[in-house]
This record gives sequence, C-alpha cells and structure tokens, in this order.
Amino acid sequence: MSAVAEAAPRRVAVVGGGWSGLAAAVTARRSGHEVTLHEMASRLGGRARSAPHGELLLDNGQHILVGAYAQTLALMRLVGVDPDAVLHRLPLTLRTPDGAGLQLPAGPAIPAFVRGVLGWHTLPWRDRFGLLALAARWRLAGFRCEPHTTVAELARACPRSAYSQLIEPLCVAALNTPAEEASGQVLLNVLKDALFGAPGASDLLLPRAPLDALLPHAAGQWLQAHGVAVRLGDRVERIEPDGTRWRVDGEVHDAVVLACPPREAARLCATIAPDWSARAAAMVYQPIVTTWLRAPGARWDVAMLALRSNATRPAQFGFDLGALGGPRGLYALVASGAAPWVEAGPDATREAMLAQWRHDFPAERHGPVEWVAQRTEKRATFACVPGLQRPPAAVAPGVWAAGDHVAGPYPATLEGAVRAGVEAAHRAGAGV
Repeated sequence: MSAVAEAAPRRVAVVGGGWSGLAAAVTARRSGHEVTLHEMASRLGGRARSAPHGELLLDNGQHILVGAYAQTLALMRLVGVDPDAVLHRLPLTLRTPDGAGLQLPAGPAIPAFVRGVLGWHTLPWRDRFGLLALAARWRLAGFRCEPHTTVAELARACPRSAYSQLIEPLCVAALNTPAEEASGQVLLNVLKDALFGAPGASDLLLPRAPLDALLPHAAGQWLQAHGVAVRLGDRVERIEPDGTRWRVDGEVHDAVVLACPPREAARLCATIAPDWSARAAAMVYQPIVTTWLRAPGARWDVAMLALRSNATRPAQFGFDLGALGGPRGLYALVASGAAPWVEAGPDATREAMLAQWRHDFPAERHGPVEWVAQRTEKRATFACVPGLQRPPAAVAPGVWAAGDHVAGPYPATLEGAVRAGVEAAHRAGAGV
C-alpha cells in the first residue's frame, strides 16, 4: 500500500463504495488526487458489510479471510484498523463435528501441509499418501492445468475421503462454485499462494467484529478526514466523454474507476464501451445462503467447523459467533454454491438448515435450537467456471473497472476486490 509516484494531481471519480471502491478511493487520495466516491446504498461496504436485524448486527454473509490477503490487511492498517484486534487467526482447520478433518500446524507452508496430512488420523494411511502424491504432482506441474479442466477432473486421482473432506470444502469456500463446475486452474492459483505460499498464508482469519469494523467504517472516516467527497445514496446515472475527460452525472473528471457490480457497470458503459459492457452483463452468478441459529446450550471447541453437506444438508461451514466476539449461543451456517437451495425456496432451506443442525448437534447433547434469521445473496460471486472470460480492467481511455469480477488469477474474494481497486486507482492516477 505504499504511495506511488504518478502524474500531476487529477480529478478521479470512484463509482461504488464496496471494498474495491474503498481501496481505489484511498489509493487515489494517498497519491494526491481529488477524489469523489459515489455509493448508491446508504452504507459503505458493498457485499461485505453489516446491517441491523432487530437487536442484532448481522453481516450480509459470513466471510473468511486468509493470511495470504496481504493487500487487504495492509489497507486495513492504513485506515487505522488493527487486523490482530478484529480477526481471529488460526492455522487452516477443517474439523467436522465428530472431530475428523485436517488441521495444519504452524510453520513453513510445505512442511506444515505434509505434517498436517500425515497427522490426519481419521484418514487411512493409503489416502494420506495418495493426497500428498497428488499435491506433489500439482507442484511439479507448476500449479498449471488445461484451461477447461474442472476441479473434479483435476482431482480425479485424489482419494475419495480426502476429496470429500478437503478438496470439495476448499473449492466451495474459495470459489463458491461446486467442484463439478468450478475452474481447476483457479483453485490451483489459490492453493499455490495460500496452501503452498509463505508461512501463515493459509491461516484462517475469522472476523471477530462486524464486517463494518473490518474496513468500511474506518475507510469512510479516513476518506472524509482526507477531503474525499463521500456521497451515499447516490446512484450514478450517466457517464459520458467530454473531450479527453469524463462527465459523471454532469461533473467533469479526468478519470473514472467503476467499482460497482458488473451489471451496474455494464449499464453505465453500454454506449461508451459496448463490448466490455456485454461481457460484464453476461456474467453468471452463484448464491450464498447464511442462516443464523440460537442454541444457548451448544458448545464447540473451535470457532469454525466444516459440515458434511449433501442434497438434503445445505451448509458446508458453521461458525460459533459467540467465540468470535458476538452474542453467546449464536451460530451461523453457510451454504455456498447454493443455487439448488435458492430454487427450493427460503422455507425449504430454513427447514433443511435446522434439520442439519439437529443431525450434527443433537438436542440431548447441545440443547434446543431456534431459527433467528436467514439471508440470501443471489449474486454473491460470479460462477468461477473453466475458461471464464472476465471483463478486463481497461474499459475505455481514462475509465477503469475494479472489483473481484475483473480479469485476474483469483476467484471472487475480498483480496481480489482490494487488489483490483488499488490497481485501477494507480492506472487512473497515472493517466494511462
């Protein structure tokens, strides 16, 4: 997040106040540019923010960060947020309610992975060695595969037990797309930088404060303190050229960063960049459903559990929010790649979530459970499928796109959004 020497100060409009837009606005202002931030909602944060639900403040989805999110963590520190205070760090752990699953020790990535797999006592020895052999082949191949390979095809040689307990959960958590449909290459990109990256890169960073406290609130304060015009409830209606500059709803700017959702960006660019607009508008999405339950008698020994999902059990992960600074006895169950459950409807999903809880955490041991709330993000992320042609960052001369949907090596993550915002701001500020 260091400042970069760029062209003379310019007027930059940032459209969208999610994590990518906040990254773009902070970066552009640090470089000395005059910045205006437009956000159509009444709150900053985009798809990673908090909202009241009765007496509770609930996030619009349970996000997981990892140690490899270098630019996200740097941005948090820059605007005055201490990641150690708001994030609970632990080595990669995919424990299930019965105590099975992988747990990596601390230390350098590759030895930690080997030690973790060898110590995976609920996995047969033959399967442990098979998983290590597969990981070695991926590394020897430079973490590359054919572009149209799915995750299921990539892991065809993986022992079935390791596939269901490691590959599938990692895939749906990182790509929000079922393994049978997800891009093998993108998963390899994630594994290379996280699971086999620098020490601590694969660590899980679980929010122990509302998402607003991780970035949106502090970034908004930082921007206003540094003279940025932050306009909430302001949907941009039109972007049009003005010589070599751009008019954003009539106001002239030297450059524009489109950090709004793809469909909104497509609307704004329909006449100025029709090909880019068509690609953005054609993106297909995957939903995420989050259900909050109250179970005062339940006790977990870890803050996050991997859950065994199937056609009748929606959730892949559960979170003990009481262990993460929230109300005691409040739990969140998360179903990623949840298109079948969106189609089934909210009532069926709610009942399936409750049934899954009762199966994994029976009342005789954990006490009664009650439903609290449920939120469905129908366009939580783009469907990360093989060969996906994501829209590029360059939209038109002086207009740049930012967001986790912009072309890049990673799936739709907070780190991808922040990186795209920082890059777009540098390009906008440099006048390229």
